[in-house]
Amino acid sequence: QVQLVESGGGLVHAGGSLRLSCAASKTISGANAMGWYRQAPGKQRELVATFPIGGGTNYADAVKGRFTISRDNAKNTVYLQMNSLKPEDTGVYYCKLSILDILLREYWGKGTLVTISS
Repeated sequence: QVQLVESGGGLVHAGGSLRLSCAASKTISGANAMGWYRQAPGKQRELVATFPIGGGTNYADAVKGRFTISRDNAKNTVYLQMNSLKPEDTGVYYCKLSILDILLREYWGKGTLVTISS
C-alpha cells in the first residue's frame, strides 16, 4: 500500500499562484504514472497534469502554459506549480499514483482544496 498526502491548497485571488505537493509514503519503483486531477463543485473529476507511464508530461488544455508539474524522486514527491490562477481553477485537487506490474494498482490522495476568488 502507498499513501499519498497532498498539501499546498488555499485561497488566493485570481492571477495568483499556488504550489501543490504530493508526497508518497514510500519509494515508487517500476512503471508508474503520477499526477494531479481536480474536481470542481458539481463536476466530474478531470485530469490536470501527469507524468504518464510512457514518460514525458501530459497537461489539460485548460492549464497549459500556466501550470507546471515536476517531481523530486529522492523525496517521492510530485509538485504542481499553478500560476495565473483563474476562478475556474477552483476545486479539490487530488494526487493519483498508478503502478503497473502484474496488475495496475491505483492510489489516490484525499485531496487539497484550491479556491480562487475573482
